[in-house]
Amino acid sequence: MPTPFRHAALVGKYQAQGSSAVLEEVAQFLVKLGLTVSVERNTADSARLSSYPVMDAAHFGGCCDVAVVVGGDGTMLGIARQLARHNVPLIGINQGRLGFITDVPIGHFRDALASMMAGDYEEEHRAMIEGGIWREGECIFDGLSLNDVVVSRGATAAMVELSVHIGDEFIANIRADGLVIATPTGSTAYALSAGGPILHPDIGGWVLVPIASHTLSNRPIVLPDQGEVRVEIVAGRDASANFDMQSLASLHIGDQVRMQRSAHKVRFLHPQGWSYYATLRRKLRWYEGVV
Repeated sequence: MPTPFRHAALVGKYQAQGSSAVLEEVAQFLVKLGLTVSVERNTADSARLSSYPVMDAAHFGGCCDVAVVVGGDGTMLGIARQLARHNVPLIGINQGRLGFITDVPIGHFRDALASMMAGDYEEEHRAMIEGGIWREGECIFDGLSLNDVVVSRGATAAMVELSVHIGDEFIANIRADGLVIATPTGSTAYALSAGGPILHPDIGGWVLVPIASHTLSNRPIVLPDQGEVRVEIVAGRDASANFDMQSLASLHIGDQVRMQRSAHKVRFLHPQGWSYYATLRRKLRWYEGVV
């Protein structure tokens, strides 16, 4: 069966030991399936893949119709934000540890890619957060997140005080180490370790989770992902905001982090039979104790 894809972008966790050989194997296999392969520039330089065209990730959207990402969830986060606006689907081959969004085991990539490149796959779309940091009426930083936005205290021991609004309504003042605003995808990341609930990706919502709150009544809450969430720095030195891997430190008193649902979504392709619940069961070891 001919592949529905013609040109694959290859992105890798090039710092990992043994990654060069794995990336070369994946590239050769994609070529064998009849695809043209272009390698992301940093991946090519560090993994020394010189047999394929090299391209900046910013140019993938103009020519590639699928991206194969070899690594962990961190590798996927970086490229997913760049390709979401181009509607390029992503396939994740897990070379990391947890792998909630890179779900093809490295030892089974040939069988998985052969079927998926022939059109036998399941597709899902994941929501993202977009927003920025506003100071005295001016946006000084903007970011896009697949996982979360984290507003946190500086390196000193003091907590940060945050004022949270949803739309025009004041919600709470929170004194804590910080605050996580997570998408359903990010609900299994930092938000989960901070005590937040898991949201199924099909739910149109966000999780707002205080980090080590001074007041025990400041509990995690699930919000609809409509309208704007504003978090203002009321007190605390050297607070920072982090949009996935994009961060801005040294926020000032009065600075606002404003967030809303992005118009773009990330497209993930999974092997046929993929299940979100099976992923949770496997990654969180929910099967333990079952005879």
